[in-house]
Amino acid sequence: MRRDFTFERRAILLGVVLLVAADIALAAYSWNLSSGPRPQQDLAVLTRNRDLLRADILRAQDIRKKIPAIQSDCDAFEKSLYPASTGYSAVSADLGTIAQKAGLQIENKAFREEGLKGRNLTQVEIEASVLGSYTGVVRFLNGLQRSNVVYAVEGLAAKSETSQGGPTGQVRVTVHIKTFFRTA
Repeated sequence: MRRDFTFERRAILLGVVLLVAADIALAAYSWNLSSGPRPQQDLAVLTRNRDLLRADILRAQDIRKKIPAIQSDCDAFEKSLYPASTGYSAVSADLGTIAQKAGLQIENKAFREEGLKGRNLTQVEIEASVLGSYTGVVRFLNGLQRSNVVYAVEGLAAKSETSQGGPTGQVRVTVHIKTFFRTA
């Protein structure tokens, strides 16, 4: 019996020593963490991330509030476009007026349409050749920009016109334009 008691006593003493060693190790680890600047840096990073997320949420809420107004603006824009039934003649007349004011001659126009999926719109690509002076071409492009009709100039191809007996300084410009018509 004495032998069992000695064994138990040694086991208890070993357990106490292990607990004291673990306590000392945890105290050293805790002291190391508290003395370093790392928790403060982590706090600063977390605070910054929180503020950025709050700003993102506020921006998203603001956008959500503006969606009805944006949708109504888009609907008003679509209603301002010419209907496809009368759009070609209206655009031809508008281009003719702009060219005339710029002092240019429109030699030919070609239209190519493409329906836009998911929208009641038709995209119309226009290729027009105009002949006149360089300043007239600049005025023509300015007139396209200021027109009530939505025009997107996609590209220009210019070449000098040197015909015999004709006026010098003439430029022939092929203009690639896009516009849109309502289909319904």
